[in-house]
This record gives sequence, structure tokens and C-alpha cells, in this order.
Amino acid sequence: MSQAFQTAGDVRMACRVGELTGPTTGYAAGYEQANLVIVPKEFAFDFLLFCHRNSRACPLLDVTDIGDPEPKRSTAGADLRTDLPKYRVWRDGRVSDEPTNLRELWRDDLVSFLIGCSFTFEHALLAEGIPVRHLEQGRNVPMFNTGLECQAAGRFAGPLVVSMRPMLPMQALAASKICERFPRSHGGPIHVGDSSAIGIHDITKPDYGDPVDIRPGELPVFWACGVTPQAALMRAKLPFAITHAPGHMFLTDLRSGT
Repeated sequence: MSQAFQTAGDVRMACRVGELTGPTTGYAAGYEQANLVIVPKEFAFDFLLFCHRNSRACPLLDVTDIGDPEPKRSTAGADLRTDLPKYRVWRDGRVSDEPTNLRELWRDDLVSFLIGCSFTFEHALLAEGIPVRHLEQGRNVPMFNTGLECQAAGRFAGPLVVSMRPMLPMQALAASKICERFPRSHGGPIHVGDSSAIGIHDITKPDYGDPVDIRPGELPVFWACGVTPQAALMRAKLPFAITHAPGHMFLTDLRSGT
């Protein structure tokens, strides 16, 4: 677990001044990390409904007022235009840019959604001696599109995306019990073992993030992932939307596991 950026505010300020532009895994133990989705107001209700219908992948932490970049419920004083390490700009279902701030892109019709992230519970796994391989290897967590379809809402539909952490069978059982304490961060795993059973055909080639080693005797353990909305944005082909870059999360002031 990184010793830098011990509080959520430390991480946000480092992002705001351009000091932090990489993944946030391992930072600010005890605070809820969040995925970000920003859409024009005309699509906001459909996206809210998509989150409601797919709450395991999209547990909502906060929704902003139209045009307001401050997530007042979860993190008063923060600015979603500057306080993440890296963003993705989506145009017609494709990523057109990955800026480190949104100062030049912000619009008065935008609504922002913060969605829980599995990075939040990793400190609890480490505290119980359960490995987090991407932290060990200094990589971003591997994430995969599955063959499991989300429940559609308006223009939003697509595959469930999962994150993966390899573990020994007994570690996977312990991790499941630990993660059930974090329902705002996707809760327990949705699948353990054979990746082809959920439509993943090459565990060595993630769709997002980085590959990690799976050692002899270990099983891949999969959690629902907040990158799921990005797969839905590809299919929805909205003229304009913004998300976090996978692994580059927003640090809220919400305390984890509470």
C-alpha cells in the first residue's frame, strides 16, 4: 500500500496541480474511491436508471446538480473538472482524448455521477494478508468485458465489465467475506475460476488496465466493475460524454465500509 497521499484531499490536490496523473490504486486507505461518468442532462435520467438497474456494477455515491462540478453530498469543495488524474472524452461512442483536466471542456448542461470502486476495499484485503497482485507488480488492475449483458435503460446497454485479482482458493473465500462489508464498492466477487464461464476467453489480455501474473494454484477472482458504463457509452454513441480513465479514480471524503 502506497505511503503517499494518505487522505482523499491529498489525492485530489495532487491531481488538481498536475502532480498525480497515474492510477489511484493503493492511495488514501479508508476513503471511498469513485468512478466518474458525466453526460448531458438530456441523457441523465436514462443513465440514472441504468445505474439503478445494474447497481452491483454501478453503486451510486453521488449525483451533481446540472452544470455543477462540485459533488456536494460526498465531497464538498471538490471540483470534478480537475480532481481526477486522467479523464476520457467520448464522442459518438469513441474515446477522442484523455486530458488531465476538464477546464476547457466543461459545459453548463452536464450532470456528473460518482460510482463506487473496488480500489476502496483493497486495503482491507491487504490487512488480512490477502494479495493484491496489481499493487505488487506496480500495475493497473486488469478489467474485462464479459458475456453477461446489463439491463438496458434508454440508450444505455452493454456488457458487464469486471475487475480481476488472482488468489489461492482459501484467500478467495476470505476475500468474499471481507468485500461483503463494502456494498458501495461492488461488494463480494461475482465469479471465481474459469473465466470462459462469464465470456472471457483470454485471461492474459484485459480489455482495460494491465495484465498481471496468475501463479500456480491461484484462481482468477472477478468483481463487478465501475468501468461498465464505459462499455455502455461505446454502444450508446452519445455525441458527448466524459468519464475517468480506467484506474484513475476520484477520491471522495466518504469513509469506506461505513
